[in-house]
Amino acid sequence: MSQFPSEIGPTTEAVIKASQRVTSEQTDEVRHITLEVLDPAFQFVEGQSIGVLVPGPHDFGNAYHLRRYSIANARNLPVGSGVQVDILVRRCFYLDEVSGERYPGVASNYLCDAQVGDRISINGPHLSPFKMPLDNRANLLMIGTGTGIAPFRAFAQLIYERRGDWKGQVRLYYGGHSGLDLMYANDETTDLANYYDDKTFKAFRALGTRPLETSSQALEQGLAHNVADAWRLINESNTHVFLSGLGKVATVFDKVMAEQAGSEEAWKEIKRKMIEDGRWSELIYD
Repeated sequence: MSQFPSEIGPTTEAVIKASQRVTSEQTDEVRHITLEVLDPAFQFVEGQSIGVLVPGPHDFGNAYHLRRYSIANARNLPVGSGVQVDILVRRCFYLDEVSGERYPGVASNYLCDAQVGDRISINGPHLSPFKMPLDNRANLLMIGTGTGIAPFRAFAQLIYERRGDWKGQVRLYYGGHSGLDLMYANDETTDLANYYDDKTFKAFRALGTRPLETSSQALEQGLAHNVADAWRLINESNTHVFLSGLGKVATVFDKVMAEQAGSEEAWKEIKRKMIEDGRWSELIYD
């Protein structure tokens, strides 16, 4: 019987098969964690997320803690007795605004500290605003920061490794200063390099040049350097836009595109039309 209340929905067990730090020791810790969901009936589609449940008791009397993570891999055939799910986890800490004390994030530290072989409880998969277009001639414009790049990794696996027939142009703009770029963008050391199509997929690095530059500033820099290409795709009727990451990712993209459009009003109208056409989707978190 589940140890969690019924209002969270059905839960299932997953085993941690691998946990690898993908950032350097000089930056925030981000881990690529591979889970094997023990129930072979568990199925997901690219862009969805799972909920990780941390048993309590926790602060304020909470019996459990729930945190959602985007799935970072495409669907695969069951391995052994279950289904593989990859997630990206950044070890988080929070400051108490009153006391100034530093507290560890519950779910992120729980996952980062977990060992291979440990069993955890998850729920989902949960519906996502991201849906891949059925037409393989569609252009994909993906913009993300930090671990928000996770669903884009799943998309790239789907269209290049699993399907291999994508004819539309694919662009990935991302901002990061934590080393995620080395694992999840167009770099010779990344798994994406094994199957991306150089003719259609082009990842622009948007790395900060100053130590204190934020991922949103890095993203703005990368977009600004390649704005003509992004603007060309925006004006094609078969382009789908996907935004994922911290709240500032949408602000940054709007700023760069409004400058290209000539005014905020002109850009808002273009964006409104894309939303109405079902060619715009966002997954933004705090």
